[in-house]
Amino acid sequence: MNLKRILFCLTAFAAAIATSVPCAARRPSGSDLRLLYWNIQNGMWSGQDDNYDRFVEWVKEFDADVCVWCEAQSIYRSGTADRMPEADRYLVGNWGELAARYGHKYWYVGGHRDNFPQVITSKYPIENVERIVGEEPDSVVTHGAGWARIAKNGRTVNIVTLHLWPQAYAYRATDVAASRDAHEGDRYRRMEIEYICRHTIGTAPRAAEELWVMLGDNNSWSRLDNWFYKCPEDDPRLLTQDYVLEHTPYVDVIARQHPGRFQTTTHSEKRIDFVYCTPALYDCVTRAEVVRDDYTEPVRDPKKLSNFWHPSDHRPIVVDFDLKKAKKQ
Repeated sequence: MNLKRILFCLTAFAAAIATSVPCAARRPSGSDLRLLYWNIQNGMWSGQDDNYDRFVEWVKEFDADVCVWCEAQSIYRSGTADRMPEADRYLVGNWGELAARYGHKYWYVGGHRDNFPQVITSKYPIENVERIVGEEPDSVVTHGAGWARIAKNGRTVNIVTLHLWPQAYAYRATDVAASRDAHEGDRYRRMEIEYICRHTIGTAPRAAEELWVMLGDNNSWSRLDNWFYKCPEDDPRLLTQDYVLEHTPYVDVIARQHPGRFQTTTHSEKRIDFVYCTPALYDCVTRAEVVRDDYTEPVRDPKKLSNFWHPSDHRPIVVDFDLKKAKKQ
């Protein structure tokens, strides 16, 4: 075989590899911890028909060390908007079985009051620190939150999961229209994020020097994206993320990694899913991306069922870390 033929074969082989594995699935050199986050809409409602086979194969391609799933409970029958009896719901009860199919031995459910918990699955043991549901009567954290820890190579990573109130009106509003007009939904989310931060990172005086990540569906906008939204500076939709940016040491990973490039995390042009890290952990980031590929691209359900999308109305986020850059604890 002549040199030209050899070079042609090598090029074709490399191209075949490049097209068979999504770009975001390739771990950067030096990364030793991969975090995959996704709001999978109603417990991966779209994956029930094939026993989650495509979902599992997609997750396996990424080979994440830790996954965080929002809306991690089965609610509706496949292909319908009909609620399933609790006895028929595969998730959350069988997350251990599902996670094992993509190589995760450990799983954890955060605190929740309703059908929308967050679940962590991991290759490493998960320690519960606190399951957060808020307090009655006026500090209810509607979809709950979780504070857990994992350890790898002598480094402890605190993981805070959350999913904030989704409506334009306040939780338990008696006059929904008036509450919506007064932007009480935005103010309710602000209350939730303050409560969650006070009960997690707010308890650690030296948190900025420790490894913390807070992530989830925030149902709110960031001032760091307002160059794109162009909404008024006092827009209530910015209130929630303003608290994180102004009152915690957290760094907005996607915004910092992609300056001047808007990264939507939904089927529309909205970034409402956030991954925050403390400076000590952010310094370990080797790559962070909103995943856009053939599988995860949101497609509206053809029957126009409620707000159902396939496979989800949100897009995943992958973050790679080199924990060797962090001090052992």
